[in-house]
Amino acid sequence: MQPLRSWFRKPEEGRCDPAPSRLKYRLQRWMLTPGIRFGLRFGVPFCLVFAAGSAYLADEARRDTLVALYNDARAAIQERPEFMVKVMAVDGAGVSVARDIREVVPLDFPVSSFDLDLEQIRDVITGLDPVKTASVRIRPGGILQVDVEEREPALIWRSREGLALLDEQGIHVAELGRRSLHPDLPLIAGKGAAGHAAQALRLFAAAKPLGPRLRGLVRVGERRWDVVLDRKQRIMLPAKNPVRALERVLAVSEVQDLLERDVAAVDMRLAGRPTVRMTENSVENWWRIRQLNGGGQ
Repeated sequence: MQPLRSWFRKPEEGRCDPAPSRLKYRLQRWMLTPGIRFGLRFGVPFCLVFAAGSAYLADEARRDTLVALYNDARAAIQERPEFMVKVMAVDGAGVSVARDIREVVPLDFPVSSFDLDLEQIRDVITGLDPVKTASVRIRPGGILQVDVEEREPALIWRSREGLALLDEQGIHVAELGRRSLHPDLPLIAGKGAAGHAAQALRLFAAAKPLGPRLRGLVRVGERRWDVVLDRKQRIMLPAKNPVRALERVLAVSEVQDLLERDVAAVDMRLAGRPTVRMTENSVENWWRIRQLNGGGQ
């Protein structure tokens, strides 16, 4: 049996130790870390490719050549027949509105669909006064389809600038040359009247019993309305609850024929104290009759 001392003998001189050195061991462990392995696998090739590409693109002529190739390839795709828009169709608009739409959207057909900003075109079209809503899309066959909903005139507004058509929300629709072009639409006047178009429409609805006697509404002081009738009569409404005040006047007039008399104005501005102002002729006649009665006594 070999003595135990022989197992702990020192290696013979000149014989290589198979164990790595400390520096080599640490280097091998460092190379096995995930970050270093990822950098060697992807980072070094990327840096080499980036350096080679930068060196190639350092020449201006080469850059211009690449840009020209890109533009040619892009044009070849965008200008294919299936991507070209040839005409524009406008539906839902009148002749004048359709003409205005074509003027504000001056497209030189044929044009590639990639060069069209449909959202911007829609915003430009809805910026027109007569247009309430609009939708823009490209139909098969190279057609730029524009579907329009026009604003419906509900009122005529007389201002210092002239006559204008308003919709039910008081938004400007178009200029109006003559009142006779829309004799069926009610008339409002006065500064700030357009901002209260909805209230004016409610007053016109309540004033239907007046029939053809109704001439229109006048905004006074930018705070209240006057109902203008024929024979130069006026119903002066309060700033608050004008519809209710008008209905009270019409109810009294229906019972007592108030508006059929020689009345110049019915003042409802003070709800608790409505007053009636007579015409000058009726006042003179009243004084004359009173003097005659006084003289007879």
